[in-house]
Amino acid sequence: MILRYIFYFLLAYLSGGIMFGYWIPKIFCGLDVREMSKDGNPGTANAFTYAGPAWGMLVLICDILKGFLPVHLAAGELGTEQMGFALIMAGPVIGHACPIQGGREKGGKGIAVTFGVLAGLYPFLDSLELLIFWYLLFSLVIIVNPHSLRTGVTYLCWLVSSILCKIHPSVAAGTFLISAVVLDKHKEELRHTEDRKISFIFRRN
Repeated sequence: MILRYIFYFLLAYLSGGIMFGYWIPKIFCGLDVREMSKDGNPGTANAFTYAGPAWGMLVLICDILKGFLPVHLAAGELGTEQMGFALIMAGPVIGHACPIQGGREKGGKGIAVTFGVLAGLYPFLDSLELLIFWYLLFSLVIIVNPHSLRTGVTYLCWLVSSILCKIHPSVAAGTFLISAVVLDKHKEELRHTEDRKISFIFRRN
């Protein structure tokens, strides 16, 4: 049983470490989004910005799938009850943030991958619904800037609400690990935000 958990964690980690946000623009457009972007992030947002919406959408789909597939396969074979499943949940996000090739410096921020991981829990989508709720709240109703702060607030609220809503302990543990990785990837960006211009804007009709 332990070997199967190790296998799926490695599968999840290696899947997450395939940097579609770097390779798709590089192969099909001859663009290095790491060099072109200010944050050097090989992620979906920079693929949209520099390679265009078509390639950006392909990157988004691939990043979601690399989180979805290993987690969904593991959930189907192992179930989600054991705490070891938390590591499998975190595997794609860890792989994306700290890939074997390049390490943390060349990794992405893990947001799209997170959504794929949570979709992989289907048909148990409570955690995914909570994350979507917080992202929409802080993007459309209470607008939090800069984006790095919005992500930090979103993931913290997602983590706390997952615990308060009594999401299954192994999934809550996975939520904690994922949040820790994503928040760690955003801390430098927050630290270097110019003048730390942070605003909370309540949208009115």
